[in-house]
Formats: sequence, structure tokens, C-alpha cells
Amino acid sequence: MIEGVLERITYANEENGYTVARVDTGRGGDLLTVVGSLLGAQPGESLRMEGRWGSHAQYGKQFTVENYTTVLPATIQGIRRYLGSGLIKGIGPVMADRITTHFGVDTLDVIESAPKRLIEVPGLGPKRTKMIAAAWEEQKAIKEVMIFLQGVGVSTSIAVRIYKKYGDSSIAVVKNEPYRLAADVWGIGFLTADKIAQSVGIPHDSPERVKAGLQYALSQSTDQGHCYLPEEQLISDAVKLLQVDTGLVIDCLAELADEEGVVREKVPSAEGGQGDPVTAVYLVPFHRAEVSLAAQTQRLLRTPEDRMPAFRDVAWDKALAWLAGRTGAELAPEQQAAVRLALTEKVAVLTGGPGCGKSFTVRSIVELARAKKAKVVLAAPTGRAAKRLAELTGAEASTVHRLLELKPGGDAAYDRDRPLDADLVVVDEASMLDLLLANKLVKAVAPGAHLLLVGDVDQLPSVGAGEVLRDLLADGGPVPSVRLTRIFRQAQQSGVVTNAHRINSGVHPITQGLPDFFLFAEDETEDAGRVTVDVAARRIPAKFGLDPRRDVQVLAPMHRGPAGAGALNGLLQQAVTPARPDLPEKRFGGRVFRVGDKVTQIRNNYEKGQNGVFNGTVGVVTSLSLDDQRLTVLTDEDEEVPYDFDELDELAHAYAVTIHRSQGSEYPAVVIPVTTGAWMMLQRNLLYTAVTRAKKLVVLVGSRKAIGQAVRTVSAGRRCTALDHRLAGRIVRSHPAEQTAP
Repeated sequence: MIEGVLERITYANEENGYTVARVDTGRGGDLLTVVGSLLGAQPGESLRMEGRWGSHAQYGKQFTVENYTTVLPATIQGIRRYLGSGLIKGIGPVMADRITTHFGVDTLDVIESAPKRLIEVPGLGPKRTKMIAAAWEEQKAIKEVMIFLQGVGVSTSIAVRIYKKYGDSSIAVVKNEPYRLAADVWGIGFLTADKIAQSVGIPHDSPERVKAGLQYALSQSTDQGHCYLPEEQLISDAVKLLQVDTGLVIDCLAELADEEGVVREKVPSAEGGQGDPVTAVYLVPFHRAEVSLAAQTQRLLRTPEDRMPAFRDVAWDKALAWLAGRTGAELAPEQQAAVRLALTEKVAVLTGGPGCGKSFTVRSIVELARAKKAKVVLAAPTGRAAKRLAELTGAEASTVHRLLELKPGGDAAYDRDRPLDADLVVVDEASMLDLLLANKLVKAVAPGAHLLLVGDVDQLPSVGAGEVLRDLLADGGPVPSVRLTRIFRQAQQSGVVTNAHRINSGVHPITQGLPDFFLFAEDETEDAGRVTVDVAARRIPAKFGLDPRRDVQVLAPMHRGPAGAGALNGLLQQAVTPARPDLPEKRFGGRVFRVGDKVTQIRNNYEKGQNGVFNGTVGVVTSLSLDDQRLTVLTDEDEEVPYDFDELDELAHAYAVTIHRSQGSEYPAVVIPVTTGAWMMLQRNLLYTAVTRAKKLVVLVGSRKAIGQAVRTVSAGRRCTALDHRLAGRIVRSHPAEQTAP
């Protein structure tokens, strides 16, 4: 056993609590290195640590901590260090110095017993005094939860979240209902909940455990884009995950279905409806959304009402001639067909690749609708796409989330009972619409209004579950559509457009002799990562005058590896927003946040901002306060959103993002590492999506072999969805009342 004051934390992994720290044992000489799970320990605390001595090849003698207890510091210096460490919101290093100068060794007693006396300290008003007292009480309660969770290896940030969710009931929930954590607390999956359950004595073959495991396996599949899993596959996945008998899993699945925890339903097989039907198992929200989306789409298509009746018998020759006079260009025949479709059909889809005139067609549709005094509403899934749509049409556009005014819990202010006041709703980048969002959107369209979905069906499908655009375009379905295929002459001069279409048709891109499309050949993954950073942070800004933070985006096929988004973010941050002595920063887990950092939200949070902040929202850190333990992000929707330091696991750096996360966004220049290290991810629609994110410039970095693999490989298999079958009437519900389930 050793005792000492925790001087500084040099590394902390927020996921598992593993920490490397330096401790002053009070015996003079150098600080001692300690390693292990120092969950929740703060610089300045006196620690009593149990463990074992060891030696590290690079760092020498160190102590591995197996267990520890904290003792509040007794010296003024220790108290100052303790308070200034960021432990209490409202007290940073400067304020800690002022408080300890005023109260000396009695400081902690004053905060504990007579916090109102803090107002005696210069610069501390009643508001901040109250905040400090509340933060002190909260951290004491959190500490108790942390000490309990320490034996289970739960990270600091998760312990804080458990406390915020359950308050004083935290320990009771963890002990008695650990699987609730997986459903209730973001960041705790089944595996963490299972580890906690084992440590509090819940049996391996408990039905509660098996049911939670089945729901986890289904939620994992929705993360991969599936709306359901075939029953046989789910049972096999659950047996592998849980290591229990197949019979027990089958029994528990039947119980779950009886309890309405899941829905089982016969659907046509995924292979184009050929072969025997399969028993699909859905999580309830995804089944409801799929049934509802199909029913609401058919309702819009069949309604006799029409909020744009002027287009039923319009003289199209005259209308199109008037339009050409307004826009200065004539529409190609397929564009004319799309215009007529959108203005005469209640639901329509417009698809096509880059350079085929989708944008000009949308602008034309909006111009004609407005000319007939129609009320037009424009939206897109991301802030960037909405801005682009607004610039294109000269009208206001918003994200789908803002349009529907989604509230905490995910409910929308606009729905079937309170539809949008719009005659025409146009949604761009519709390939990004997942099942749950598409259902909310379609429910909010008033009967008789027209809905136009615009997107490129050859891009990657949505990050969330479903393949809505592809299902709406399926053969035999009721939704009319137009696919634009002709590449306009102006677009043919763009290497970006030309190569996007080459890739989409399975042909290797041209990488020489073009002014806007380049390849830096690097066969080794590590070298490709290094060159990617150099190109994005230095070469493109120097040659093209583009801002490396605002105008250049690195798009990686995967997150892991030397050329993955994770590693590249660290290197790009060093190059674009390096540490400066005068710049405050906050270390959180393996990441450091600084003012000027480009960041992205990685979960839907309906509590943040005016109408929630959603997965994929990008922004820049504009302020960071160590005293208030808060940073502010200006999002690409021009909204300032504050984040407390204990919420930073919702943010990731966005100098490099995965190609999946870039959907719906457009950048002046993109840099794409394409390496054999990402072999399993290299598919045609992935590379096509990445290239089509660029407005002016694409730079590929990597090997020709990897590019060839991506161009050749057509995405294997469809996602498990039955929306196309429901739209085509191939699934007949036994309970008609469920047709309009929410």
C-alpha cells in the first residue's frame, strides 16, 4: 500500500477507466508513476492505494493500482490543487487560488457546511456561490456511485451519466435492474450492463439476461442498417453472444414476443421476394415505423384532395416556355418529365447522379409551384444540405428535424393530427432518410399536398436503419419516379463528375491530366495516412488557397487504422489547431478539445439546442471555459450549442470523418485515403459517395490496387427491410388498426 497526493493525470481512457498518473508520496525526489483504474480520482486528492510494484521498459518503476480510497487534502497547497482541477463547476485555477487564500485550510469545511460564506471571496457573487454549492453536493453523490461502480470497471463518464439518469436511486438500479442501463443510459450497451449484472450476481442463464441479449442483438442489427433480422439469424447471433442453450433463447424470444418487446411477422424473403417467406423479428419502434410509412405513403398517393389543382390541366408547353424565360435555360426531356411528375403526383421521387441536372430541375419545380401561389416547404437531412438547397432555390430551407420541430423523446410537433401547412414539400439528399425519420416526415405531410423526394440512390444508404429511397424506387411499387441520366456538357468538363460516373459504372477513375482530380500513389497504409494529412493541411491550402478547416474535408473509408478517421483526426488537429500556451484546452479520454476545433455530434440529443442536435451535425468550438467546465460549438446551422465537460463523449473531432458520416454534406475539396488496410470496406458505392461530396477538387491518396478493389466491388446484399413489399401490397396485416400505427 502507498499514500500520496495525485499531482496530474497524464492519460485517462474514459471507456474503461484505465489511468496513468503522477503521484507525490511526500518523500522528496521525483513523482511516482501509478497506473490502473483510478476512476473519478482528481488532481489534488490524497489517495491510499493498494496494488503491486512493477517496471515498464520505457517508463521505469511504477505502481499498478488495484484499489484505492480518497482522503480530502489537508494542506492549503493540496486544497488549491484539488479545487483548481475542474472538479467543481464554477471553480477554475484562478478562483481556487482566491478561495484558498481567503479561507486557508478551512476551505473545504466552508464549502461543505457554510457555502454562503463563499460570497466573501472577491469576484464570487450569489449566483456562482449557489452553483458551487450545488456542484459540490452533486460530485459527492457521484463519487459514491463511482466508488460502487469501480469494482465493475465502469468508466467515469458513464458513472456520471448513471447518476444524472437515476440520481439517488443509481446504486439500487445498478444492483437490482442492471439491464435497464442498456436501454436507459446512452453509452451503456448490453456488454457493459452484462458485466455489471454478473458482478451483482445475476445468473448467466437468467431469462432477464437472455431477453436483454436478444434486444441488444436486434439493436446492433439496426445500427448496421437492418430494420429486422430473420428469426433463425437472430437466434444464432444470440446464442453466440450469450453462450447459452438454443432452446433457452427460443423460449425467451417467444416470451419477448408475447410481452410485445419484439414483433414477429412473415415477410417475403430479402432476395427480391423469391423463395420462401421468412419470419422477421423487429424491435417494436422499427416495425411500427415501417408499417406506418407504407400506410401513410399510400394514403397520400390515394387521397382525392389536391392542394395544387392548377397543375391538373395546365398548358405545359406554355408553362415550360415561361420557365425557360425565367431561368435562362431549357429543360431536357427527362427534366421536363420530372417537373410534370412532381407537380401532378402526390408523392414522387427524383434521382440521378452528379451533373445530370437534379438541382436545376428542383429549382424549376419550385419556380413553377410558386408562380401558381403554392406554399412550398424545403428541407434536407443535414444543415449543410439545407443551406445548399436554400441557395439553389432562393427560398428558406431547414433540416428535417427543425422542420418537424422534434422534441425530447423524439416526438414531432407536426404529425398526422397537426400537418405542415405546405402545398409542396421538397426533401433533398433523400438517400440519407432512415426509416424512423422518413416515417415522421411523411406523417406530417397534409392530405392533398405533394411530396417530392430528391436524392442519388447509388450513394450509400442512410446511417440509420432502412433503405427508404431504394425501397420507394423498387419495381412494382406505387411511387412514380424519374431518373436523370444525361450528363450535361458543362458537367462533362469536370473531372470530379466524370470520375464519379466512371466509378458508378465500374470503371477505374482517370487520375492523370485533370485539373481537379489527383492521385498520390502510396502503397503502405502508414505512408498514405501521413500524405493525407500533408495534402489536406498544407498542399491544398498552398496551391488552391482553400481554408484547411472550412473548405477541405478528409473522408476515410473506416474509423480505425493508420489511415482511418480516428488516427487522422489527431494528426490533422496537430497540423491545423496545434496546442498553444495561451489557448485553454480540455483533455477528455484520448481526445483534446481546443477553441477552433472542427467537431461533430455523434448521437441524437433532443435535449440540446433549440430543437435538438443530431448525429452528424458539424461545428467549430468557439469558446472553452475551464472555470465553467463548458465549451460552446457553433454548428453548421449557425446555432451556438453549449456542452458541459461531462458531455464531451457526444463530440468527436471532424477534421477527418468516415465516408458514411459525410452523407448529405458537400465540400469544396475532399481528400480520400484509399488503402488496402480498409480492404473489407472498399465498395463501389462507398468511393462513389466520397467523390460526389466534392464541389471542386478530389485528391485520392493510396494504392491503385485498393482503388481497383473499391471500383469492382458492388455492395454485397440488401439490408433487411420490408418497406418495398408493404408498399406493393405483398404483406397483408392481420390487424388493420395497425396500418396507421405511430
